[in-house]
Amino acid sequence: MKHVLTGILPVAPTPFTADGRVDEDGMRRVLDCMIDQGVDAICILANYSEQFVLSDEERALLTKLSVEHVAGRVPVIVTISHFATHIVVERAKYAQSLGASMVMMMPPYHGVGLVPAPLGIYEHFKAVSDAISIPIMIQDAPISGASLPVDMLVKMAKEIENVSYFKIEVPFAADKLAALIEAGGPEIVGPFDGEEAVTLLADLDAGATGTMTSAMFPEKIRPIVIDYRAGRLDAALAQWQRCLPLVNHENRQCGLRAAKTVMMEGGVIKSDYVRHPLKPMTDRTKQRLLSLARDLDVLALKWGK
Repeated sequence: MKHVLTGILPVAPTPFTADGRVDEDGMRRVLDCMIDQGVDAICILANYSEQFVLSDEERALLTKLSVEHVAGRVPVIVTISHFATHIVVERAKYAQSLGASMVMMMPPYHGVGLVPAPLGIYEHFKAVSDAISIPIMIQDAPISGASLPVDMLVKMAKEIENVSYFKIEVPFAADKLAALIEAGGPEIVGPFDGEEAVTLLADLDAGATGTMTSAMFPEKIRPIVIDYRAGRLDAALAQWQRCLPLVNHENRQCGLRAAKTVMMEGGVIKSDYVRHPLKPMTDRTKQRLLSLARDLDVLALKWGK
């Protein structure tokens, strides 16, 4: 990338048809809708993209389709996480060859009981860096069960050439972000948070320069980051307070299903199908979600109508 990435980098959902096949046209519409929401970049194949229910062939298809369809309008970040180092290396090389601007990866894990020692984690990231020339974002999330202490993250930022962005979404993320920024200094190019921006104000206070949310309503969350970084703290707080009921409902009640349901309601995609063993939302949860989204007049609710 030619510039430092800040702002909002939402995760694109993977749309499926009602019978569970990858919806290629729906994926293109998702990407267009996200760009129309004013996003600063798009992340694909992440956990909120249901990456764990996709085959290798589907991942390759979606990577190629997404990078080609976005066509440079915004940077595309491709998630490449896998336990096997040789697989993440190949995924990284493939993403870069297609024109991806960045890759994101979690530390290697296979359930909470199978996590390499710190040296193995370090070597995992270094192998990817040695194979590509685009930035790497480290995703630090409880789902992996892998401990990534601040001193280890700083060591990787200083010693591994392409490690420069960090998505911190662990408990007490703000404290970890602040410690990471203080210890890493200029090597911490992009400190971001996640979790649908549920802790965004605290994380911005700690020095985060952006957020990686879902794709449900980034046009409402992006101004929080913009206003905060411009010193308009009252405006940032007021907008976050407006968004928080929907952010909280998504984060605590809906998970990855929320963006797909809102996009289906707004005609962006035809189905909000999630692959088994995931289950659809209850009607109760769905109706509250749509009510809160209508209150905020989110773009995805009307984009395809």
